[in-house]
Amino acid sequence: MACQHVHSAELRAPTPAQSVYREDCTQCFDSIDDPTGLNVCLYCFNGGCCSDRDHARLHQQTSKHPLVLNIKRTRKRAKRDEPPQKISKLAIAAETEEDRYNTTTSVRCYECDADVDKSSGKLPAVVDAVLKANTFARQAEVQAWEQEITPCEHTLCLKQESARQIESQDLGHCSMCELKENLWLCLQCGNLGCGRNQFGGFGGNSHGLKHTELTSHAVAVKLGSLTPDGAADIYCYACNEERTDPELVAHLAHWGINIAEREKTEKSLTEMQIEQNLKWEFSMTTQDGKELKPIFGEGFTGLKNLGNSCYLASVLQCLFSLPAFAARYYHPKEPPPSAQLPAEDLETQLRKVADGILSGRYSYPDTDVVASEDSAYIPHQKGLAPAMLKHLIGRGHEEFSTMRQQDAFELLLHLLKLVTRSPHPSLTQDPVNAFRFVMEQRLQCISCNRVRYRSDEQDNISIPVPVRRKLRVINSDSSDEKPKDEFEPVTLKECLDIFTGAEEVELTCPACNSKAGFTKRSLFKTFPDVLAVNARRFELVNWVPTKLDVPVVVGDDPFTLDAYMSSGQQDGEDPLPEEAAADPASRFSPNQAALEQLEAMGFPRVRCEKALHATGNTDADTAMNWLFAHMEDPDIDAPLQITASGSGGGGGGVDVESVEMMAAMGIGAPQARKALKETGGDINRAVDWVFSHPDDQGDFEDDDDAAAAAAASSSSTTTATEGASRSGNSDLPAKFRLQSIVCHKGASIHAGHYVAFIRKHIPDESGEAWVLFNDEKVVKAVDVEEMKKFAYVYFFRRL
Repeated sequence: MACQHVHSAELRAPTPAQSVYREDCTQCFDSIDDPTGLNVCLYCFNGGCCSDRDHARLHQQTSKHPLVLNIKRTRKRAKRDEPPQKISKLAIAAETEEDRYNTTTSVRCYECDADVDKSSGKLPAVVDAVLKANTFARQAEVQAWEQEITPCEHTLCLKQESARQIESQDLGHCSMCELKENLWLCLQCGNLGCGRNQFGGFGGNSHGLKHTELTSHAVAVKLGSLTPDGAADIYCYACNEERTDPELVAHLAHWGINIAEREKTEKSLTEMQIEQNLKWEFSMTTQDGKELKPIFGEGFTGLKNLGNSCYLASVLQCLFSLPAFAARYYHPKEPPPSAQLPAEDLETQLRKVADGILSGRYSYPDTDVVASEDSAYIPHQKGLAPAMLKHLIGRGHEEFSTMRQQDAFELLLHLLKLVTRSPHPSLTQDPVNAFRFVMEQRLQCISCNRVRYRSDEQDNISIPVPVRRKLRVINSDSSDEKPKDEFEPVTLKECLDIFTGAEEVELTCPACNSKAGFTKRSLFKTFPDVLAVNARRFELVNWVPTKLDVPVVVGDDPFTLDAYMSSGQQDGEDPLPEEAAADPASRFSPNQAALEQLEAMGFPRVRCEKALHATGNTDADTAMNWLFAHMEDPDIDAPLQITASGSGGGGGGVDVESVEMMAAMGIGAPQARKALKETGGDINRAVDWVFSHPDDQGDFEDDDDAAAAAAASSSSTTTATEGASRSGNSDLPAKFRLQSIVCHKGASIHAGHYVAFIRKHIPDESGEAWVLFNDEKVVKAVDVEEMKKFAYVYFFRRL
């Protein structure tokens, strides 16, 4: 009997806005490349595996959707030759799926328990649309190399000097040296200068930049990138960004250059960035030039680069190597969470990634690649593509929703926040508890010696790295290229000493009214199971944070942090009066880590505090953007003034509708009211405020029912007590050892490449060794001592 479901009214082709999960299962990483293929639901387009786990059947049982399209794909055998094919243009669609794979499809009805003719009923149109639809992975590939390049005030308002014809011989080499490639034309005065030394491009002595420093002329165009259709690399040195020039044709004609006659002769900046991201080896060879041998097995699974996603892969590898995250999300013998939309469920996707990384199920050599006889290439794994998790992490976030490179440390903080906000079987099963600890701040009046102690829960520390440049010997015979700065090494202990050291702050004492100020010092009240440390190696260059290669010496041996333990209030210390807390300004406590990051960039403290207050006291990045937007404010350097109603929310009351919206998110009315008052009524900032102040019981002043307030207060107190018990412990000795690091190569945290080094037991080897996770490549590390000196994020495990 023919299947009647092929005529179902619910059977229709996917719309362009619908996601079609036709490459891998939404609940594990089994894919269309497996022998049994992938079953795609023809009703909601969920992808489910049909192997031993059979998540496709599980989906059918919960959704009652009977028809599925089975897709099987086999790779056409590829031969890896040396050298790899040159990237000549910005094009991902040059090689089609048909060029790379053989694909077979079939339709099956679960209810009829039979295969179905693909040409029957509504199936032809639906099946064809499913196969042609963009998948999550394809959308990521297409977007990966897109950069949103826009004009700026310097290109839009460009004023050129007197017009003249630049002779062809004057366009032949740099005006300050003899370089004939990588030449940049100043659009304001017509000067020709060589560019910076670029990966994959030609050399450069930065004379274009030197010209800008001498003249303040901001906009230049790369001559070798000019094409007859008007495309070109345009760089604004004032913005330190690649830009577009709507009037480029006219601006070039001003100097006698007809763009229609130009021919592109060099790679563009985007093409070089693509080549850099795809080819960055990051020490994948030994000192004698041999490629490092890949490692396979449980816990040794790589993650594909989805296009500038190495920051995400590195952080995920470090997190899931920790017992807390593995215990929370890796449950190989349990069924996946019951979610109506698995691809949109954070719990499901975290468990999917945990299974993919830790199970070893997907950790094996890529059998589709065969090296030629004279090639030294060793097949690595294919790697897993965490596209669904990346989508969920970035959803609604201004930066992480893009395909641009991001700051790995900022991603870590964002991910920890998402995990904490997500539901857990119990409060004690939040894996972020392993990172939590309490810092105790001690304020002492310089005049009357009275003290105040305050405790703050944290899940990371950001330590300043002192910068001591080595003296440079200038060689008059050297090239014009600016010599690279070198720095003296510093120890981790020196950085921690600075982080916990005493400093003077300008405050008026509420006890003696002295304006002499206070000494402030922060020490650990409790220690976490895992201490996440961000090493700040930045300085502001033209108001742009620039990374410095200052080596920080971190050993492999265990060490104690007992010296940084707070002793608490001592006998004989007189406390500052509590009524001083009634001053609204004293209630605002800036995010210490963000404050230190901003001050390390060179911003004055009063500006930093004002920016953090205005942006919800969340992070340094948001506050820095606010600072740049308010640099010209006449009161930018005035002390922070906070009215009694909070941060300008407009009186003591708050919007009832906003309180109700936050209540729908599971936030109690007292906390919602307090958060809205502190953040000027902004719901997004208020939600962040609640989660950054978990111990604050909220504002009960508007509650009509005193009993309800008391009950809520009791509940909040219990939660706060539970939170304190989960925030590390004060047992000594507090012995730690380095467990993993996230390393970065590149001049900026928003460009370059991230990798992770993790201490692990390697199969068939005794003891632990360092393993390098470089996207999908997983190898035994050989240069970890050097890389530890320049790590960006350190993870220390308590022993």
